[in-house]
Amino acid sequence: MVNRRNFLALLSSGIASSTAISALAAPLPPASVSKRSSSPARSRRRPNVVFMICDDLGFGDLGCYGSKLPTPNLDALAAHGMRFTHFNAGHPICSASRAAVLTGRYGTRCATTGAFGPRGAFGTSVDETLASNLFHTHGYKTKAIGKWHLGSQPQYLPTNRGFDSFYGVPYSIDMKPLPLIRDLTNLEEDTDRTLLTPRYTEEAVKYIGENQGDPFFLYMAFSYPHEPARGSARFRGKTKFGNVGDCIAEIDWSVGEVVRALEHKGLTDETLICFTSDHGPWYQGNPGALRGRKASTFEGGFRVPFIARWPGHIPAGSVANAWCSNLDVLPTLVAQCGLSLPEKPLDGIDISPILFGEDKDLPRKHILYFSPMGQGGNDIHCIRKGSMKLRVAQCEKGEIYVNDRSTAARSSAWLQHPELYDLSQDPEESYDVAHLYPDLVVELQKDLDSMMTTFPPNVIEAYTNLKQHKGDASTPAGAAPRPYKAPTPDWAWEPARQN
Repeated sequence: MVNRRNFLALLSSGIASSTAISALAAPLPPASVSKRSSSPARSRRRPNVVFMICDDLGFGDLGCYGSKLPTPNLDALAAHGMRFTHFNAGHPICSASRAAVLTGRYGTRCATTGAFGPRGAFGTSVDETLASNLFHTHGYKTKAIGKWHLGSQPQYLPTNRGFDSFYGVPYSIDMKPLPLIRDLTNLEEDTDRTLLTPRYTEEAVKYIGENQGDPFFLYMAFSYPHEPARGSARFRGKTKFGNVGDCIAEIDWSVGEVVRALEHKGLTDETLICFTSDHGPWYQGNPGALRGRKASTFEGGFRVPFIARWPGHIPAGSVANAWCSNLDVLPTLVAQCGLSLPEKPLDGIDISPILFGEDKDLPRKHILYFSPMGQGGNDIHCIRKGSMKLRVAQCEKGEIYVNDRSTAARSSAWLQHPELYDLSQDPEESYDVAHLYPDLVVELQKDLDSMMTTFPPNVIEAYTNLKQHKGDASTPAGAAPRPYKAPTPDWAWEPARQN
C-alpha cells in the first residue's frame, strides 16, 4: 500500500529516467475500426465520465497529433478510442472557454468573457446550469479536481455548482497567491505549484478507488502547461523539450495513472474518457501548422486536441474529421448519460453519431469566434459555416495572443472588406477568398447579424459599437486594420479591389 506521503515522495524524486517516462504506457496496436449506429448497446449502467482538460495545451503538442514530445499514454488513449482533427474550443481564453465546456453556451452568454482575476468578485452566472448540476440531479457522484477559474468567491466554487467535492485551485498558476482548496476550505494559502499535477493525480486515483457503485462524473482540470510551466522534480529536465515539454510529459503520466486506476477497478468498459484543452498555447507550445495562439481568433487560438475512449461504443483507432466544438460536450453527455437538457438554449449539439463512427458533419448553428481583447471581451471577430470562416473584425495591433498591457480598451476594428478562409483547404488562414464567394460573404454577414440578436444587451451593444469602429478601406487582407480614413502615402500603389 502506498500512502500519500510515499506517493508524493516518489513523484518528487529525481530518480526516474527519461526511459521510464516513455515506457509508462506504450501505445497498443489499434483494434479494427468498426462502424456503430448512433444508438449503441448500453452498458449495464449509465457510464462514468472522466473529463480531462488542460490549460493552454496546443493542437500540435501530443505525439498522436504529430509532436515529438513523449506522450505514450495519450497516444494509447487515441489508439483505443477516437482522435478529433477539427475540434475547437468555445473561446480562446481560460474562464470563457471553461464556461463553454460546462454550460454548452458561449461564455458571453454567461457573464464570462475572458479570464477572472484572483480574489475577484465575479464569476460565471449562478443562474447558468452546469454539466455538474445535471449529473448531480440525475444521481451521479460528482468531483472537480484541479483548476476551476469560474469564480473564486464561495458562491462560484464547484461545491456550490453541482459538485459533491472539490480539490484544486481557483484560478491560473500565474496568479498569486494561489490557494489549494478542498471544498470551501483553504488548505494552503499559496501552494507549491510544482506539485499540482501529482497532487491532482493522487486525488483522482483515490476518488476512482472509492467509487465503484454509483456512476460518477470526474472533472479533472490540469493547471499546465500554462506559463510559467514547471514540472515536479521527477519530470524536470527529462524530455529535453524544456519546461513546457516536461509539464506535458507529466500530464501524460497522470492520464496513464487515471486510466490504470479505472482498469484496476474493472471500470474500463463503462467509463467514457474525454481529453482536451481549453484553447491554444500561450508563448510556448505547439499550435500545429495553424496561425495564431491563445487569445487570438485565428485557428491556433481555437483548435484543440480532443480524444475520447469508451470501449464497445467508440471505434478503436478511429479519427473524426467532422467540425466539432467544446460547446458540444454538454449536449453529448446529456444524450449518453440519460440526463435532462438545461432550460436555456444551447450553442453546442449532440455529436454522439460522430463518436460512434459516423464521420460526417451534423446540422448545427454557425460557430462564432469572440475575442477577449476589446470591449470587455465582447468583440466578435469571426463566424464559421462548415469549413468556411468569415473574419469581420481584427485586433488593431495585429495578431495578439497575450494579455498585452499596452492594449487599449478598444482593440478591435471592423474590416470594411471582410476576409473569407476555407479551412478545409487552408487551415493556416493564409489565402483570403472572399472575392470568389461574394454571395456567401453576404449570407454569413446576415447570419451574424441575426445570431447576435440572441445575446445579452451588453454584447449586442458591443457589436453595434464595433461595426462603427472601422478600419481603413485600404487595409490589405491579413493585416491589422489601419486607422479609419488614415491617409495613404503618396508613393503607395494599390490595385483596384476585386468584387
